Amino acid sequence: MSSNLYFTSERNALIVIALLKKYGIRKVIASPGTTNKVFVWSIQQDPFFEIYSSVDERSAAYLACGMAAESGEPVVISCTGATASRNYLSGLTEAYYRKLPVVAITSHQGIDRLGNLRPQNVDRRQTQFDIAMVHVDAPIIKDARDESFCINQVNKALHYLTRNGGGPVHVNLFTNYSQDFSVEQLPNPKRIFHYTVFDKLPVFPHAQHVVVCVGSHKKFTEDETAAIDQFCASHNAIVYCDHTSGYHGVYKAQMALVFCQENYVSQNKQIDLLIHIGEMSGDYCFYKANINKVWRVSEDGEIRDTYGKIDSVFEMPEQAFFEYYSKDGANQHSYLDSCLKEYESLFEQIPDLPFSNLWTARQLHDRLPIGASLHLGILNSLRSWNFFEIDNSIDAYCNVGGFGIDGGLSTLIGASLVNPNRLYFGVFGDLAFFYDMNVLGNRHVGKNVRIMLINNGRGTEFRNYSHDCHIFGEAADPFMAAAGHFGHQSHTLIKHYAQDLGYVYISASNKEEFLNEMDTFCSESIDKSIIFEVFTDSAEESNALQTMLTYQYDAKFVLKRKIRQHAQNFKREIKRTLLGVFK
Repeated sequence: MSSNLYFTSERNALIVIALLKKYGIRKVIASPGTTNKVFVWSIQQDPFFEIYSSVDERSAAYLACGMAAESGEPVVISCTGATASRNYLSGLTEAYYRKLPVVAITSHQGIDRLGNLRPQNVDRRQTQFDIAMVHVDAPIIKDARDESFCINQVNKALHYLTRNGGGPVHVNLFTNYSQDFSVEQLPNPKRIFHYTVFDKLPVFPHAQHVVVCVGSHKKFTEDETAAIDQFCASHNAIVYCDHTSGYHGVYKAQMALVFCQENYVSQNKQIDLLIHIGEMSGDYCFYKANINKVWRVSEDGEIRDTYGKIDSVFEMPEQAFFEYYSKDGANQHSYLDSCLKEYESLFEQIPDLPFSNLWTARQLHDRLPIGASLHLGILNSLRSWNFFEIDNSIDAYCNVGGFGIDGGLSTLIGASLVNPNRLYFGVFGDLAFFYDMNVLGNRHVGKNVRIMLINNGRGTEFRNYSHDCHIFGEAADPFMAAAGHFGHQSHTLIKHYAQDLGYVYISASNKEEFLNEMDTFCSESIDKSIIFEVFTDSAEESNALQTMLTYQYDAKFVLKRKIRQHAQNFKREIKRTLLGVFK
């Protein structure tokens, strides 16, 4: 009977096995049990693996220590559920302090079984600090998203076998106890490669469109900027930025306006290789790019698969990476020229927008004083300003780390205290403003703050035509968009609050009033901080965004999209019909 059994049908176990082979890990010590049967049988019938048996899990872990120390190779230990994994603790502790590469694969029925008096279920969600370099789950796979997560988690664990001196790692492998062992060939999950400055780095691939994508980033030094520029010149690359990227070099391309178009697809959006640096980005438009492969460069060395296409991680200073892959004397910039030309073309075609956050950003983006600092609220404000370029002398920030509305004003005020002679501008929606408004009464606030409050009486993001909550219409207002708080767009509430605290207060409810007050808001000569309250309508905010994202029109692209949608709808109807017949 066993001659007809191959690999398990459980996809997560297959991925673990396939990646063990890709990392060249062949030594396994298996302890008896049922929960780990799908893993053990699958490797038992694969001649690649060198398998040993140990009834006692405590002994198995120490056997792995001796084997890893003697061979210099990673060793896998596999156990069932119940208390089996508890017996690994002393051996894994030894491996941790000796930095021995032991992979503990503990099989598990699933978190849903915990706390329900189901036999042989031990909670492994919290473990001792000094038994493994990293703990990951390999969950049951239901869809492509689960599979991508599983692949990245197992890669992460296997990376840590050698990272920072190495040590043991823990993979918690879920199982459904499948009896199906009919899979004859393993899948081909990607191995995510990991490099440091001490490794031989890979040959740079031939790629037509190379993009350095910068998320939010600390300030670049002149040497770092020069290294990025020379890299781009060497590979005809661009630096894709949003306003939080902090890059002010020659190859900057701010393409949100182009990449966000719904009825048009730019050829510049096809990216062969993405060099990902920096942290979180609030530029959602870039998620729509067609990316083939990602190299992430960061001193943290972690797998951060933002775009789902990560191939390699370079654990090193960014400057070292860019200098290594640069060529002296190179001066390629045709890709940059194409991007800038396309942006300028679309910028010139922007239609008239309704009075909104977007409209005000269009008026102000090129009027902020040279050398100012700009702080933006998340989502609507950041998105609105990312469509437009600002002067290279202006540093811009947004709290995209935690990505909450709760501290934007305080962050702005904190920054303004560092340099009293610099103007600090901020643009925030009403929920974010009122959430954090107490900081405006702080006695340390100086005279160098300029705050624009976009007051539409709600979290207008939830009412935008493109938002998931848009389907609820006005019914989204009471709780999702939290409308009606803070004075129902009172025209006197913030006025009195601001003036009593010593701010200059100005306001606008339409385009003409805004244009009349715009110079006051941007003034460098007014010796007081300013609050500019702009009253907009939520429906107009949505209309402005829809106008901005749909005005560029490619009839062929739209037709192809409609054909695909009709085909998908037709398939769904056929499926429903067949299900009805069989019922």
